[in-house]
Amino acid sequence: MSGWSKMDGRAVALAQANVDTDQLIPARFMSQPRSEGYGAFLLQDARADDEGHVLNRHSDVQVLVSRRNFGSGSSREAAVYALVDFGIRAVFAPSFGDIFASNAVNNGLLPARLSEDQIEELIAALGPGEATASIDLEMGAAVIAGREVRFDLDPVWQQKLVNGWDDIDLTAQYDDATKKFRADRMAAYPWAMPAS
Repeated sequence: MSGWSKMDGRAVALAQANVDTDQLIPARFMSQPRSEGYGAFLLQDARADDEGHVLNRHSDVQVLVSRRNFGSGSSREAAVYALVDFGIRAVFAPSFGDIFASNAVNNGLLPARLSEDQIEELIAALGPGEATASIDLEMGAAVIAGREVRFDLDPVWQQKLVNGWDDIDLTAQYDDATKKFRADRMAAYPWAMPAS
C-alpha cells in the first residue's frame, strides 16, 4: 500500500449516524476475492434502493463526511476494503468503531474525528452535492467545502498513513532491536531457551 501525506479530492456528506460495517459491505459479498475489488459493494443495499443516493450521484469521491458511530458493528476489515476500493481516502465523523478505525489506518484510510458541531456545519455546507476537499496529515488540517477544520491524529497512525504501513510494517521497523533483545536474552538466560 502506498502512503500519503496530502491529498486533494471531492467530498460528499453521508448524513446519517451509525453506519455499521454490515451496511458498508453486506456479508453476502465477502465471498468475492479481494483481488476483484470490493468497491462496487460499498453501501450496496442503500444504493440499490435509492437511485438518488449520494454515492450513486457522485462516484468520483475521496472524502466522506458522516455522523457519529461510523464503522460500528462487526470487525470485518472488508468494510474498509469496500471504502478504499471505491476510492475513499478519508472519513470525517464525530466517532468511529474502534476496530474499524484501526483497520482503516492499516489500509491507508484516514478516520478523522471532528466535533458533532463541526460535522453538522460540513454536512450543511456540502448539502446534497459535492465540493472540493484538501487534507494535510502532517498539519492535522483539512479544507472541505471551503471550511477549514483541524483534527487530532495519533502520531503512530500518522506514521502508518504517511508511510503506507500496516501493523506488520510498523513492527518490522524494530527488527534490529528485536534481534538484539533475543540475542541478549539467550546469552543471559540460556537455560530458559528451548533446545534447538
